[in-house]
Amino acid sequence: MATVADVCEFLEAFAPSALAAEWDNVGLLVGDRAQRAERVMTCLTITPASAAEAIRERVDLVVTHHPFPFKPISRLTADQPAGRMLLDLVRAGVAIHSPHTAFDSAAAGINQQLAEGLGLAEIAPLEPMATELPALGAGRFGRLPQPASLGQLAARLKQFLSVAGLHVVGDLQMPVERVAVACGSAGELLGTAIERGCQVLVTGETRLHTCYDAEARGFALLLAGHYASERFGVERLAAVLAGQFPGLTVWPSRDERDPLAWL
Repeated sequence: MATVADVCEFLEAFAPSALAAEWDNVGLLVGDRAQRAERVMTCLTITPASAAEAIRERVDLVVTHHPFPFKPISRLTADQPAGRMLLDLVRAGVAIHSPHTAFDSAAAGINQQLAEGLGLAEIAPLEPMATELPALGAGRFGRLPQPASLGQLAARLKQFLSVAGLHVVGDLQMPVERVAVACGSAGELLGTAIERGCQVLVTGETRLHTCYDAEARGFALLLAGHYASERFGVERLAAVLAGQFPGLTVWPSRDERDPLAWL
């Protein structure tokens, strides 16, 4: 029978913590490494809904993309929702692991999957890591096999992520061939994407002033929403874990939802 340590060891190999951003908090964040792991749930974020699901379904380990806790805790009480969730999960014996930005940047991580899902060729990191492995680093960029319009790329993105809408900066008729992708909130990669010769950056969300900056430079943005740009990755991660550990029961959270809705 697998232990929490076994699953964490595999996740470290799959998404090495060395790839994580300096400000991040990745790895095993709560729990006992020696504890048996029979039931594992992946999720994008630990929320009241996903925490309740983990407890109700007798989960041994939650693999959450967004770290919980993220920042150092000076006081742990039930007075606030985060403290209440953490206390409830600890009492239920639920361990918590987060790969976060390490998973974003891994060779088979979320950004690589997103680039492949859009059909890009010659995929490479936007910001390569200083390692011997050129496939590692933040974001991805690549070339469409055939030039397309921004509108056509947007339609492809909506289909891949199964979303009803997108925010778009740019003329839908503008031609695009080189595309940058960076899941979550990655407006800070705008300048790097332009330096790489891209015409569009696909991300989840960004600041209004980044949108103005892109528009002024004649550069396009496709904003799919933070949740949609990453949730598919934790769904696929559940399948990866199930394949690696046939004895585990693994599933992506069924109860977590995007807090934002299109009207």
